[in-house]
Amino acid sequence: MQLKHLRTLLSPQDGAAKVTCMAWSQNNAKFAVCTVDRVVLLYDEHGERRDKFSTKPADMKYGRKSYMVKGMAFSPDSTKIAIGQTDNIIYVYKIGEDWGDKKVICNKFIQTSAVTCLQWPAEYIIVFGLAEGKVRLANTKTNKSSTIYGTDSYVVSLTTNCSGKGILSGHADGTIVRYFFDDEGSGESQGKLVNHPCPPYALAWATNSIVAAGCDRRIVAYGKEGHVLQTFDYSRDPQEREFTTAAASPGGQSVVLGSYDRLRVLNWSPRRSIWEEAKPKEIANLYTITALAWKWDGSRLCAVIVKNLSSGTRVVLKSHYGYEVEEVKILGKERYLVAHTSDTLLLGDLNTNRLSEVAWQGSGGNEKYFFENENVCMIFNAGELTLVEYGSNDTLGSVRTEFMNPHLISVRINERCQQGMEDNKKLAYLVDIKTIAIVDLIGGYNIGTISHESRVDWLELNETGHKLLFRDRKLRLHLYDIESCSKTMILNFCSYVQWVPGSDVLVAQNRNSLCVWYNIEAPERVTMSSIRGDVVGLERGGGKTEVMVTEGVTTVAYTLDEGLIEFGTAIDDGNYTRCFSALGHVAKARFLHETNEIADQVSREYGGEGTDFYQVRARLAMLEKNYKLAEMIFLEQNAVEEAMDMYQELHRWDECIAVAEAKGHPALEKLRRGYYQWLMDTQQEERAGELQESQGDGLAAISLYLKAGLPAKAARLVLTQEELLANTELVEHITAALIKGELYERAGDLFEKIRNPQRALECYCKGNAFMKAVELARLAFPVEVVRLEEAWGDHLVQQKQLDAAINHYIEARCSIKAIEAALGARQWKKAIYILDLQDRNTASKYYPRVAQHYASLQEYEIAEELYTKGDRTKDAIDMYTQAGRWEQAHKLAMKCMRPEDVSVLYITQAQEMEKQGKYREAERLYVTVEEPDLAITMFKKHKLYDDMIRLVGKHHPDLLSDTHLHLGKELEAEGRLPEAEYHYLEAQEWKATVNMYRSNGLWEEAYRVAKAHGGANAHKHVAYLWAKSLGGEAAVRLLNKLGLLEAAIDHAADNCSFEFAFELSRLALKHKTPEIHLRFAMYLEDEGKFEEAEAEFIRAGKPKEAVLMFVHNQDWEAAQRVAEAHDPDSVAEVLVGQARGALEEKDFQKAEGLLLRAQRPGLALNYYKEAGLWSDALRICKDYMPGQLEALQEEYEREATKKGARGMEGLVEQARHWEQAGEYSRAVDCYLKVRDSGSSSLVEKCWMKAAELSIKFLPPQRSLEVVRAVGPQLIGIGKHSAAAELYLNLDLVKEAIDAFIEGEEWNKAKRVAKELDPRYEDYVDQHYKEFLKNQGKVDSLVGVDVVAALDLYVEQGQWDKCIDTATKQNYKILHKYVALYATHLIREGGYAQALALYVQHGAPANPQNFNIYKRIFTDMVSSPGTNSAEAYHNWADLRDVLFNLCENLVKSSEANSPAHEEFETMLLIAHYYATRSAAQSVKQLETVAARLSVSLLRHTQLLPADKAFYEAGVAAKAVGWENMAFIFLNRFLDLTDAIEEGTLDALDHSDFQDTDIPFEVPLPAKQHIPEAQREEVRDWVLTVSMDQRLEQVLPRDERGAYEASLVAASTGVRALPCLITGYPILRNKIEFKRPGKAANKDNWNKFLMAIKTSHSPVCQDVLKFISQWCGGLPSTSFSFQ
Repeated sequence: MQLKHLRTLLSPQDGAAKVTCMAWSQNNAKFAVCTVDRVVLLYDEHGERRDKFSTKPADMKYGRKSYMVKGMAFSPDSTKIAIGQTDNIIYVYKIGEDWGDKKVICNKFIQTSAVTCLQWPAEYIIVFGLAEGKVRLANTKTNKSSTIYGTDSYVVSLTTNCSGKGILSGHADGTIVRYFFDDEGSGESQGKLVNHPCPPYALAWATNSIVAAGCDRRIVAYGKEGHVLQTFDYSRDPQEREFTTAAASPGGQSVVLGSYDRLRVLNWSPRRSIWEEAKPKEIANLYTITALAWKWDGSRLCAVIVKNLSSGTRVVLKSHYGYEVEEVKILGKERYLVAHTSDTLLLGDLNTNRLSEVAWQGSGGNEKYFFENENVCMIFNAGELTLVEYGSNDTLGSVRTEFMNPHLISVRINERCQQGMEDNKKLAYLVDIKTIAIVDLIGGYNIGTISHESRVDWLELNETGHKLLFRDRKLRLHLYDIESCSKTMILNFCSYVQWVPGSDVLVAQNRNSLCVWYNIEAPERVTMSSIRGDVVGLERGGGKTEVMVTEGVTTVAYTLDEGLIEFGTAIDDGNYTRCFSALGHVAKARFLHETNEIADQVSREYGGEGTDFYQVRARLAMLEKNYKLAEMIFLEQNAVEEAMDMYQELHRWDECIAVAEAKGHPALEKLRRGYYQWLMDTQQEERAGELQESQGDGLAAISLYLKAGLPAKAARLVLTQEELLANTELVEHITAALIKGELYERAGDLFEKIRNPQRALECYCKGNAFMKAVELARLAFPVEVVRLEEAWGDHLVQQKQLDAAINHYIEARCSIKAIEAALGARQWKKAIYILDLQDRNTASKYYPRVAQHYASLQEYEIAEELYTKGDRTKDAIDMYTQAGRWEQAHKLAMKCMRPEDVSVLYITQAQEMEKQGKYREAERLYVTVEEPDLAITMFKKHKLYDDMIRLVGKHHPDLLSDTHLHLGKELEAEGRLPEAEYHYLEAQEWKATVNMYRSNGLWEEAYRVAKAHGGANAHKHVAYLWAKSLGGEAAVRLLNKLGLLEAAIDHAADNCSFEFAFELSRLALKHKTPEIHLRFAMYLEDEGKFEEAEAEFIRAGKPKEAVLMFVHNQDWEAAQRVAEAHDPDSVAEVLVGQARGALEEKDFQKAEGLLLRAQRPGLALNYYKEAGLWSDALRICKDYMPGQLEALQEEYEREATKKGARGMEGLVEQARHWEQAGEYSRAVDCYLKVRDSGSSSLVEKCWMKAAELSIKFLPPQRSLEVVRAVGPQLIGIGKHSAAAELYLNLDLVKEAIDAFIEGEEWNKAKRVAKELDPRYEDYVDQHYKEFLKNQGKVDSLVGVDVVAALDLYVEQGQWDKCIDTATKQNYKILHKYVALYATHLIREGGYAQALALYVQHGAPANPQNFNIYKRIFTDMVSSPGTNSAEAYHNWADLRDVLFNLCENLVKSSEANSPAHEEFETMLLIAHYYATRSAAQSVKQLETVAARLSVSLLRHTQLLPADKAFYEAGVAAKAVGWENMAFIFLNRFLDLTDAIEEGTLDALDHSDFQDTDIPFEVPLPAKQHIPEAQREEVRDWVLTVSMDQRLEQVLPRDERGAYEASLVAASTGVRALPCLITGYPILRNKIEFKRPGKAANKDNWNKFLMAIKTSHSPVCQDVLKFISQWCGGLPSTSFSFQ
């Protein structure tokens, strides 16, 4: 929104003249202003002052100036004004509707404090604020006032919302309070809303927020629940002062705030949902703005009326959001409206009165509008295309595209409604110059993208939006199907294209053709017609479609097939009534129309789909000609009359009568009579005859048939009825009629029927019914058959049925006619078959005709055979020759002609061909008779060299190269150089080509050939020769052009053409001249012309080369002369060269003198070194190069080392030399460098000498270094004592001890440690132990460190030695190693050996051994083969070890611990197992063994459950306890399955309820019983369970409990187990001394008796163990001593 100053209503006053308040009437007709002098001025809407009146005080005694007017408001009906005054009163003045009406006070409301502000939001309701903080309501109807709410703070401002249903009050403490008379369903809260930072004098309630401002110079916009939306801070603006008043526009979209000389405007942006600040309005000298009022119409342009002057129609253009319309334009052929508001864009179509308003942010008027589409406006702005559908207030869509041409954008908006498609809105546009995108505007998604290979220049969707046409720059027209995503090029050149309006028919122009696609679904089916101009447009109307073509200056209309257009469109749109109309089927269209009317009427009367009504369905069936279905539908509804009417209307009397008969209709006979009469009236005698025939009246029917001229039908009827045949007159009458009508065959049938064969045969022959004639002749006249067959054949030939005639001629034995017929019928195979049966003379003239046919089919072999049969071999040869099949022709000719004749024939033929210019054919003939040379000669004669070369290559490849060369020379001689070049190059003679061109002066061609074929440098050579031939400046120019100048100079120099080289360099490359001088000098040197060479070297600036030349030739004088004159630096080299000569002659002294003159002592040094004269080398070095002396010395030593003994001697000699010279340090270094050269004594002496010299003469630090270096060297050669002595000389005690230790001189080491440093005694001992360990001398180590020795035994796996040695130590050490050995054995699977170990050495109660004992027990009970008498000793060992352990545990701290109890249980189990094995050895103790197996089941938490149940079951089965055996073995099978599954969850425990056999047992990790035994058990259990003879219950005793259970389930009393059987002792108990140990007397006596009778040692051992375990045997026992 913008503010515009229109006029000033109140002119400036002298002095302060504050306007206290102002107000607009709600009818916008009156404007009231109250000034500081308390007078109300009234203005009209144009700003003209029309009236005024003075206000009055509450009490006149205080005078007229005792108050100020603080609030003023018009009533909603604009006839009253309320005035709020500071003297605690509100007056309501009635001012009337017209200007000048009398002003009367109609209400007054006295208050308790000053009125500060006032609003009149609704009829009768005035809201006002007081200085005491209350907000009150005055009712003008009741003349009473009441408090709405009260606060403690002065009311500074009051405002209402847009509807007047809510109020806001601002207070001096910054509080803003909200109150609703009606919240209009918004749900917003009431009461204190905000605490503003300062008193909100400027307060406005807009649509979307509350705007408050005050003395802090900040404007704050609050949300509906009081949160801050935006802040505009002007506190830092020195021009801004406090905000004093604010007013919101009636629509709530804008707020104006007043401060000093300035109005600030805020506009609400619906799109961004924020306030946007407009440019402030500056008004100089206005000072503080004290009051603002907003006209109720918003004082802004919200509606525009657009009038069409030509038609007088009006369109009202109005913003739906109440925005001001800023500008209006009429565009697009004065049809379309475009208008702007601040935030929206208004668009309209004046023709259809459709208007749109869409959100639009202004872009400086850069939008471009396109109105090509009647339904949608296209707006381009900054690369974005926006579509707005007229009549819609939302944008249809927007896309990014740079292409603004309307021909590159196509929009289709519901242009042609199709069945099933309510909304269809599609857009096609260019993404880039080669890519088209298609968008569904309803869903807003892409439905197709077309990437094309060239630029697109036109595109358009069809009206239904299913097809897209586009044309590219190459004017190719493409069709794209959106559903199948397929692209088809339908025209390769298109200058005009357009869819026919209202259809999917396409019209295009291709040069001089008009192309029309009536069915675009089949783009290959195009209708084309010629035109003689350019298509300029399409016109459709008045039932026709015309293509307008300009032909010259006239425009011609070409009319399209409107029927096809309409039909196709109707089919596409699913409107089939229109289809029939389009096809001209008026009756069908009318019939369909009537049907639709029936359906619509039914739908209106009864509701629902009218198409289900029976009449509609019947009529549709009639339309499909399915009258039976229509009849069925009628009859279903019992509409018999309608069905009959249908048939009568269609004149289908038969069906009508059938319906009447079926339904027994009373009018049946009447119908029949009517039908017959109708037939007679319409002269349908035939139909009437058929009717009479159907009713059985034959004579009447015949009469009617004859009357109708249908004697054949009469004859048919007579033939079927014998009684009619007897009527001779009737038959004669019919036959005469038949013959008259030339129906001879039917007459013949009748004659045959009345047995008149002669007449019948005549009739058959006349009627050409030869089949019947032959059949009759075979019976009646056999002689006539052959004649008839021939006549039949002739008849067929006349009828052109030649195929059929053949067989009849054969039957008639007419061979010639048969052959002619076969040939005429082109039945070639049949003709050959017949010919092969004929004699040679007859057949020979026909074979060639057949052969010609096969020759034309190129079936030459068959044709050849037929020609041969017809003695026409020459024709066969001609056939092959014409077909170009020379080989077959030759082969055939060779069969029937002499070879020389064939050759003459072929060569003659070839020469003929040659004359005709048919060289290829001639060639083939020559080659066929093996005369290729004649062909070569022919080609050469005619100068067809390519063909000549081809033949030479094929037939004489060895001569090909020579031929090419020969041809090249010939062509060169003829001056045909390019052709000669080709042949030379084919002969690989490129040099000949180059020479040819050179000799002809064609240097460019020579250069080209050399470059292409002559290798890397040939072209350079040619260029050089070319240049040389030119000479001078021309040569330089040429070589520069070819870029070969430098190369040419080099080439000239290489070829010793120095004059030419000097010439070129002088003219073009002067810098090359020295190089040429140099090369000339080198050439002269090679030639031995040294003096000339010297001069050239000096000219080349290379005097050094001259010096070297003379040095090379050992002309030292000349070399010295040139060097001194021209190259002083080379003098030294000359001297060096002379020195080398002297060295070669072994004259070292002379050489040394020359080198020292040349100041090259280094060279002298090197020469002495190379000669091995080291003393001279050292001398030279010492005198001239002292800095290198040390390095030379080292090198000398290295050389000496390499030379071995000879070198070492040299070193020793050198060392002695240094020693004598007093250079002890050098001497020591020399001695130290002596290495082993085979003489260790020499090395030792040298090292000792070095040490001795260092100790005597060198500083202590140096001597220490030498000894530390020498010591390890001596140790390395085994001189440990010598090394130790050296160390001791320097008090290096530890090093000395280490030397003795390394030499294994342990006594010396100990003595040194003891005498010199006792700290190292342990060190020596430790090393000695390590030594013994490493040497494996364990026996020696035992004396030193027994534990280390034992550990070493363990490491070496010498367990027996380890245990023997440990036995001699204390008990603790012994059992440590016993435990280690046992652990080792158990890991190896030797639990039995581990057990034997503890049997031998006892089982101590060490907790760390408990796992070993448990592991031995577990392995033992899990191992196979232990359920036998033989296993007794193993079980006895386990029992004894566990007994020993338990006895030890009783005495230890582990007594009565859980571990102790577990081992006691293990002892009991071991005792049961041992006793079971003992019992198994005695037959009479079999049941004892079985009972022990059963008793062991109560310990399955410690035993493998599957093994235990298996052993118990097998034992029970063995002694005949089948019930128990079945239950235990069944349990065993369940356990094996559980092991396979890996879980015990599936076990059923019901058999073991109320027993002490545990349910919760560990799942065995593996199967303990082999598969074979498991299968045996499975078979037995299955057998027993099938027999069902066993009761699956465990046996019970007198307790009512399971007999082997220690605990009685009913009482919970626990019995003691029997020591012999493990069963509970219920009576006859024998008690032992040890508590808890007892036996059943019967079992005990049985066991003793068995021992007595069997004398079993194992049973005696059991008794002995029981005695030990239980503290002796009871007194009743037997003695076995």
